[in-house]
Amino acid sequence: MEMFINLLVQIVSGAVGGNVAGMTKQTLGTGLNTLMGGIGGLVLGQILAYFTGTSGAAALDVATVGTNIAGGGLGGLVLTWLIGFIKQKMSV
Repeated sequence: MEMFINLLVQIVSGAVGGNVAGMTKQTLGTGLNTLMGGIGGLVLGQILAYFTGTSGAAALDVATVGTNIAGGGLGGLVLTWLIGFIKQKMSV
């Protein structure tokens, strides 16, 4: 059950990060910002959890939740901004 909660926190944090990235001129629209943010949050959140050793954590402690929020939010922000940047450069 804790693994499901970790994944959910990463996806939601990524969606928030994606919408923050969408506030720039590299926006994809609300729906795609949320989708790309969720995907980026899940990917970077899992990578960061693996490297910090919290990937198989059975407890929901502060370190695990903090890693999931940070990795998810940053991953969502970066992926959404990058896709938006590429889209903007291709349309010019």
